[in-house]
Amino acid sequence: MKATEQTIQQIDRALRKTADKFPPSDEATQMTDIHLRVTQESGELMTFDDNDQELMRCVVEQWIDNKDDDFYQAVAAQLKSCIKKNKELLDSLSILKPYSFVLEDDDQDTIEELYVVDDDIAIIEPLSIESLDSDLDEFLANLLKS
Repeated sequence: MKATEQTIQQIDRALRKTADKFPPSDEATQMTDIHLRVTQESGELMTFDDNDQELMRCVVEQWIDNKDDDFYQAVAAQLKSCIKKNKELLDSLSILKPYSFVLEDDDQDTIEELYVVDDDIAIIEPLSIESLDSDLDEFLANLLKS
């Protein structure tokens, strides 16, 4: 599912509205993650804090009644793309670091951690454990050869 321009605009607007709840300040006062909850049937995109307080809600028309098997993977890719574009804004939230943006389904089950911010480190693409294992194996083999 390729995101339409309207979908990208709706996601960008949702991220900005969420960021407005945590305006930049000298001292971060809240400890929370941002949970992005997507409902496949209604196309709703909602954001919540750790206390399940709703921060923002909108409907992404392209997502309404989308029956694709890879729906959440496509949504995750679209959200990551918009997060990258709004990185500067999302890095300046008045939230204690580290904090993350987590994609959830409508049952509040975590689908994927989309973005992690920790002082000077921002991770948009999480590490793949499978690739890490093979990389470490290769490193060890090369080390033992020498």
